[in-house]
Parts: sequence; structure tokens; C-alpha cells
Amino acid sequence: MSTQQPLSALKIFLIYLRLGCLSFGGPVAHFGYFKEEFVNCRKWLTASHYAELLALCQFVPGPSSSQLGFAIAWQRGGLRGACAAWLGFSLPSALIMIACAYGLSVIGDGAVPLIHGLLIAAVAVVAKAVLDLGKKLCPDWPRIAIAVGCAALTLSVPGAWIQIGVILLGVAIGNALFRNCNQEKPELHGAQQLVSMRTMCIALTSFCVLLTASLLVSPDATSAIYGMNYRAGAMVFGGGHVVLPLLHDSVVPSGLVSESNFLAGYSAAQALPGPLFTLSAFLGTASQATSPHWIGGAIALIAIFLPGMLLLIGLLPLWNTFRNKVWAQAGLIGANAAVVGLLLAALINPVWAHGVQRWTDVVLAAGAFIALSRFKIPAWLVVLSCAAGGYLIP
Repeated sequence: MSTQQPLSALKIFLIYLRLGCLSFGGPVAHFGYFKEEFVNCRKWLTASHYAELLALCQFVPGPSSSQLGFAIAWQRGGLRGACAAWLGFSLPSALIMIACAYGLSVIGDGAVPLIHGLLIAAVAVVAKAVLDLGKKLCPDWPRIAIAVGCAALTLSVPGAWIQIGVILLGVAIGNALFRNCNQEKPELHGAQQLVSMRTMCIALTSFCVLLTASLLVSPDATSAIYGMNYRAGAMVFGGGHVVLPLLHDSVVPSGLVSESNFLAGYSAAQALPGPLFTLSAFLGTASQATSPHWIGGAIALIAIFLPGMLLLIGLLPLWNTFRNKVWAQAGLIGANAAVVGLLLAALINPVWAHGVQRWTDVVLAAGAFIALSRFKIPAWLVVLSCAAGGYLIP
């Protein structure tokens, strides 16, 4: 752990606020921004310590880039500084997403071409996410088979619960197939000193209690949107894009947010800096479950980030013990393959099914995919171009 002097929460907030305004490109890009800022420039931690934190944040469910920023700030400002870091990094895109939700409701029918263009952009963005995650998390035939099988199961069985079942199935298959795989298991030096045992127990207990409550809440309840966001945040492995199927199958069938608005919000989030999980601020606002509506957006935002942060607080000091468990490593391999399957299923339905209606949509979606994958055009530029294309294509 760093021996440098602790920083104030305000100082940490301002540092992360700047990163939240400039960090385009999704979680992988965020890792690079954080390494440059905190390892190379500010010297808050060493490269090896950074790698250790990154390994843990990719192991724990939740938004890995936001959790990494939270963990880095924890080293310098304690839990108060870590919370300030999360707020600073998430605030810019969250405010824009809330504004987008208000904007769609104000524009009304005039937003139809814009939404259509955003749906086409979502096809390209999700297709690239499936390809990138597949290369990373499914490098062999057994994991490809898990992904394809989980995608078929998800498409065949309706309901939000299938998402949880598919991830648990991936964990079980991973334990059956990958117990002999050698995984890197970096030690996290000084982790035991970060928080007391009492705080760890409170965090893990709170995680379990809130997860149980989110699973039991009725879809008709006023708080349903918040429970759905918490549940999605607790189940996400593999990066921000995986939150799409987890949230979609909860929010849309319940009628809280329409299909087109959900996918439009997801696509718009690609054009913004900061974490993709701020989509929840859009959904909480668009659902109009709370008045004024922006308060619902703020609560939904907290709900989706909270489970990952609670797990990080509870598990980081135990990482050196937990990392040696063979079942945990093998289960994670299977879970990661399963979430690729979830994202593949989401690409087929609802993303492709609702985004592509005619041959001109296919052309625009293919062009956007090539721009993203072949020419490395920034996602925000591709999304904005597709949004404009929604007004131009017949």
C-alpha cells in the first residue's frame, strides 16, 4: 500500500471529475487512463500494485473500471476518498444521461428518427463488444461452446431470472472443465490494512441483504426499477456491455421503460465519457418512478454501482486468501464465457431485432461496425453519425 500522505476527498473528487469528462472509450480505455494518471504521472502506486488491483476488480462482479478507480482512491483517501472518486468519475456522464431522458420525453415524436439512428448504432457497438469479449474470454472451443449454449438458452427461455441461471450454469461448467487451468494469482500487498473486519462484515452483509431484497421486489412496486438496477450490478461480469441483457430483461418487460427508449439510451451512452453503467441514470429518469424524475435517476445510479463497491470493500482485504481457491478461478472462467453468451443473445434480440428493419439499416449498421472495428473510429463519433443518419436514410 502507498506510504504517501492521504489526500482530501475534495482533491480526489476534482482529479476524478476531470477523468470523468475526458475518459472516452469504455472500460479497457479507462484502464489505460488510470495507469497513465496514477502510475506514470502522480506515482500514487507502482505498476505491479496497479496490476494487482486490476486483477481483483476484474474478478469481482460490477463495473471493473469504476471499481478500479474506487480501489486506487481508497489507497490515498480512505473510503471517503474512494466514494468521492466514484462520484467524480460518474457524474459527467450521469448528468448527460439524465438530460437525455428528459430530452426524449420533451421532443416526443420528433425523436423517432434520432432513436432509430441510435438503435442502428447499438447494433454495431454490441456486435463489436461480442467480438472483443469473445476473443478475450472465449479463446478455445469449450468456452465458445459455453457461450453459444448460454446464448441459445437465454433466447429460448424468457424472463429475467434466466440471466442469473445462465451465469450460475457457467460457474458450474467452469468448475467441471477448468480446474486444472493455471491462472495468474498476484498478491495484493497491504490489502489487510485498508479496512477493519467489522466494516468488511457490514459491507458483505449489506450486499447479501440488498441482493435478496432486489430479487424479491415485485415488478409492480414503486421501487422495482431500483431493485432491478441493483440486481444487474451484482451479476455483471466482463464489463459494462454485459449490463445490457441483464437490465433489458428486467426493465422492458415490466413496462418501466419502452424497448426503443431503452436501446436509444444504451446507444447514447456509448458517445459519452466515463462508465457505461450511467445508463441506469437514464433508465431511472425515463421510468418516471419518482418525482422529480431526476431523483429516480440518481437512486438508480447508486443502486447499480452499490453492489460492486460493497463486494470490493468486503473482499479486497481477503483477496490474498480468496485468489488461491481453485473453484473460484475455474468458476470465473465459466462465468466469463457465459456472459459472452448473454451479450450474443442480446445482440440477436432485442438489439438486431429492433434496430434493423430494412436494407438501408443493414448498410448503416455494417458501416458503423467496420468504422469501429477496422478503422478504430471513436465510439462517440460513430454513435453521433448514426444518430444523424436516422434523419437521412429513407
